Amino acid sequence: MQTTPVLIVGAGPVGLALAGDLGWRGVDCVLVERGDGVIGQPRMDMVGIRSMEFCRRWGIVPWVESAGYNRDYPQDCAWVTDLNGYEFGREVFPSPAAEKCPPVSPQKRERCPQNFFDPVLARFVRSTGRVDLRYRTELASFEDRGDHVLATLKDAASGERRTLQAQYLVGCDGGASGVRQALGIGMSGEPVLSYTTNVVFRCDGLEKLHDKAPAYRYIFIGPEGTWATLVAINGRDQWRFSLVGDATRREVSEAQMRRAIVRAMGREFDFEILSVLPWVRRQLVADRYGQGRVFIAGDAAHLTSPTGGFGMNTGILDAVNLSWKLAAKVQGWGGDHLLDSYGFEQQPVAVRNVTEAGENLRRMLSPRVLKPDPAVFDRDHPDIEAARREYGARYTEMMKREWFSVGIHLGYVYEGSPIVAPDGTPPPPNEVARYTPTARPGSRAPHVWLAEGRSTLDLFGRGFVLLRLGAAPPAADSIERAAAAAGLPLQTVDIRHDEAERLYQRRLVLVRPDGTVAWRADEASADAAALVDLVRGAGVPAPPAAIRPAYQLAEV
Repeated sequence: MQTTPVLIVGAGPVGLALAGDLGWRGVDCVLVERGDGVIGQPRMDMVGIRSMEFCRRWGIVPWVESAGYNRDYPQDCAWVTDLNGYEFGREVFPSPAAEKCPPVSPQKRERCPQNFFDPVLARFVRSTGRVDLRYRTELASFEDRGDHVLATLKDAASGERRTLQAQYLVGCDGGASGVRQALGIGMSGEPVLSYTTNVVFRCDGLEKLHDKAPAYRYIFIGPEGTWATLVAINGRDQWRFSLVGDATRREVSEAQMRRAIVRAMGREFDFEILSVLPWVRRQLVADRYGQGRVFIAGDAAHLTSPTGGFGMNTGILDAVNLSWKLAAKVQGWGGDHLLDSYGFEQQPVAVRNVTEAGENLRRMLSPRVLKPDPAVFDRDHPDIEAARREYGARYTEMMKREWFSVGIHLGYVYEGSPIVAPDGTPPPPNEVARYTPTARPGSRAPHVWLAEGRSTLDLFGRGFVLLRLGAAPPAADSIERAAAAAGLPLQTVDIRHDEAERLYQRRLVLVRPDGTVAWRADEASADAAALVDLVRGAGVPAPPAAIRPAYQLAEV
């Protein structure tokens, strides 16, 4: 019987990221995927800023940038009647190649649809030399036996079944997750926001067939309200057209989709349909993120509208949060309650992000409820230009919240986590369009450029890092001894840098392998052993990670 420390089910971007991060940490795992790895319909196209920070850690940023998307293609978002009709408004964004990193990060978001991003992650997975990646292999069944998980794997081609013994199993197997269902874990939220049908089509030189400036995304608004979107899949000749329905399930034929695409263009034109995918927008979060030695991550744990680009990026955060904790258990230094903190920390982040994405969808579809004045579609109306400008200005202002969301990607906080030592300071404002860097425990450790091309974030990842800041910082001997006694990997780094001292605010700051601040103070802890036990999950167990209220998001 084959054995492995971790069995991961599902080789989408989240399963690949989890396997890659485990391999990067020196932990062997088996990753199985029932499909062949070919992506016909990319389900995501934006790698968010936090995910790109993890790609920086893994050394694969150049791979993402060169994956295949046309990085010179403008990233504007525009809302129109049709591509040869009237443009209500536009949010202008630079091309990926021209966009600059914001002051709060050494990275920026990157346009890299799943058909490009999955192969990048698979390359990363294979580069670790630690991952047994098996396509066309599915999980037939599993049993948690208390001290291990026994899984039966089925080869899709031959039907052959093999048994594998794993210390832990993680289901990254999508919204219909068989792992989640086998555990009996329910999901809370709205099961249907809308039924949507996607078509990926090819048309070379589409920009020459209309009079609008190029854009990454077009939103189409008619007398009935918002009815479709068009997105550049590769920035060249492939496009994804989405016919956005409502909560009523309808069958849409290819002929109907062709007519809808022609309506969106505003004229007849030639194009080749590559694939058609009906799907359901949902707003759901799992009631638990695992049970015993079995966990779920990504779409298996949370389903969201793609409006905002939060889904996969929330899943990548799941993967990195869970990975170092699994590694700690496999390597023997993780405490008995460490893995309990995974769901406790990640579930509220998912509730927050899924809720915001659902609100983005409602804002995009708002013309269905507050329909535009019929005058904006009546070419003979004497006030048509004024009516269109007024409507376009209102819609443009409303949509800004979706386009500017750095606070969602970087401003998450693991509030109340049992493996974070609070320091009594109030949390920063939880905003969407703005992010306030903070080293308050439970937050992402802030970015500061220490030298040319070297960020504070480059210090974090392999193990714990104890920062000693400023001139003559306090001794860290007691913490180092306690870490050594517990087997906790710890590196001490001295930093004398005005900006770092201002942002981190304390002279001693302990940062976890996932880049989260675990503790900070101006003097070493009086009980260093207790501190080390707390951050490695050997302290008080986490309460059950049941659904908790979503974060209260500040208005822009």
